[in-house]
Amino acid sequence: MSARERIHLYDTTLRDGAQTPGIDFSVEDKILVARMLDDLGVDYVEGGYPGANPTDDAFFTEKRTRRARFSAFGMTRRPGVSVSNDPGVAALLQAEADAVCFVAKSWDYHVEVALKTTGEENLAGIAQSVEAARAAGREVMVDCEHFFDGYKANPAYALACARTAHEAGARWVVLCDTNGGSMPHEIAAIVREVAAVVPGSHLGIHAHDDTGQAVANSLAAVAAGVRQIQGTLNGIGERCGNANLTTLIPTLKLKAEWADRFEIGVDDERLRTLTHVSRAFDELLNRAPARHAPYVGTSAFATKAGIHASAILKDPRTYEHVAPETVGNRRRVLVSDQAGRSNLLAELERLAIPHDPKDRRLDGLLREVKEREARGFAYEAADASFDLLARRHLGAVPAFFEVKSYRTMVERRYNARGEIVTMSEAVVKLKIDGETLMSVAEGNGPVNALDQALRKDLGRYQSEIETLELVDYKVRILNGGTGAVTRVLIESRDRATDRRWSTVGVSENIIDASFQALIDSITYKLLNAGAADL
Repeated sequence: MSARERIHLYDTTLRDGAQTPGIDFSVEDKILVARMLDDLGVDYVEGGYPGANPTDDAFFTEKRTRRARFSAFGMTRRPGVSVSNDPGVAALLQAEADAVCFVAKSWDYHVEVALKTTGEENLAGIAQSVEAARAAGREVMVDCEHFFDGYKANPAYALACARTAHEAGARWVVLCDTNGGSMPHEIAAIVREVAAVVPGSHLGIHAHDDTGQAVANSLAAVAAGVRQIQGTLNGIGERCGNANLTTLIPTLKLKAEWADRFEIGVDDERLRTLTHVSRAFDELLNRAPARHAPYVGTSAFATKAGIHASAILKDPRTYEHVAPETVGNRRRVLVSDQAGRSNLLAELERLAIPHDPKDRRLDGLLREVKEREARGFAYEAADASFDLLARRHLGAVPAFFEVKSYRTMVERRYNARGEIVTMSEAVVKLKIDGETLMSVAEGNGPVNALDQALRKDLGRYQSEIETLELVDYKVRILNGGTGAVTRVLIESRDRATDRRWSTVGVSENIIDASFQALIDSITYKLLNAGAADL
C-alpha cells in the first residue's frame, strides 16, 4: 500500500465560531478551548482577530498551544495604504502567533462594492500582505473569501487571487464557500480547476453549512485535491455554522475510503476522547449537547426498536456503522414503549442491575415501562429513574423515607422598601425510622423551595446528600388544554465525584411532576451512596 497523504486540520472555533449568536468567549474560555484542541491533535488553532477587540489582543500576548500551530486572523492591507502603515497588518505581525491567516476578497463584485477599489489594487494588497508576513517569519495562508461565488461570476479573477497568494509565498490558499450555498459537485469541479493553477498540496477548504452540506463539501474538496480542511468544534459558526470537525475527524479516520488514502494528526487514542471534547465544549458554552450529532451525540448509537436491539445484542455491526468506543461514545439500547425484552435485558446489563433473564417479574417491569411511557414518562432520557423502577420491581430499593405530605406557596407582595417581590415557600413532611420530620424552606421558585425543603432534614441520611445539587431542569408540555400533562426532567450532580444522573416526573401538575423527579434524584443518590447499610 502506498504512503497516505496528509490532511491538515485547521480549527477556527475561536474566531469564526465566535460569530455564533449567543456565544461570547472570554480570554479564560479561549485558553481552555485552545488546550482542548491542542490535545485533540488538530494542526492549526486559529485564536481570533488581534487588533479587533480587547479579548483577542489579550489572548495573543503569548502562544496558547504546545503542539498545534497558533494562528492569527486578519485582513490584507487596506486599499490606498501601504503595508507598513496599515494598523491591521501591524496588529497581526505583533501577535504572538506561528501563522497568519489573511482574509482576501476573491469575488470582483465584492472588490468593487465592499472594498470600493480596483481588481489590480486588491491583487497588490494580497501579494504585499503575504510578503510582509513571510518577511516577519510567519507561516502565511490566505482565505479567499466568497471564492466559489466569485469563481462562478468571474473565473479568471478568482483564479488570479488564488494564484497571486500562492506566488507571493502563501503556504495555504484556502477556498471559502462563505455564503454556504455551493453544492458538492460544484465544489469538486471548481477545486479541480484551481488545482491546475495552485497545487492541491497548498489548497484548503472553508465551508459553511447553509445547505447542510459543509461536511460533504469539505470531503468533496479533499477528493478533488485540497489538503487542508477548516472547521469548528460541533460545527458552530455564524448563521448555520461551519464544517463540523467532530464529524469530519472520525469520518477521515474510520471510513476506509478516506483512511486508506489519507492520514490526520488525530491518532486512535485521541480519537477516543472526541465525545468528551465535544460535550465538554458544549458545557463551556452552557448549552445542551446535540443528542443526534453524528458520532458524538447521545443518540448516535441508540436503538429503540426491539427487533433492532435483538440484532445488536447478537452482533453490533448489524445496526452500527462504527464501534462507539472508537470515538469515546457508548451504545444505548433504550427501554421505551417500542422496546422488546432484548432492550430491557440490555439496559439491565448496562446499569449493572442483578437479574435473572428468566425472572417473570421482568415481564411486569416491561409492561409497566410501556404503560408509563404511554402516560408521558421518557426513560431513555432518565437513566436514574429507570434504574429505580427496575430495582423496585426486583425488590432492591429500601424505603429510605416516606413522604407524608408537601405544600408549596407563592406570594407576591411589597417588601419593606416598597418593592414588589415574589416569594416561594415549601413545607415537606417526611417519615424516617418511625419519626415524622417537617421542614420549611424558601426558594426563588416553588420547585427550588421544594428542593431546599426536601434536603433540609433527612435524619440519619442527611450527610449522604450534602454534596447533592440540581444542575438542570427541563419542562415539556405533552398536550394542550387546561388538563395538559407536564413532563419534568431533572439533572443532578454529586459535587464530590462529579457524577451526574437524570430523573423524570409526569403529572397534570407541574409541581407534582417536579416533586416526583426530585424524590427519585434523592433516592438514587442514597442508593448509590450505600445508605441502605447505615
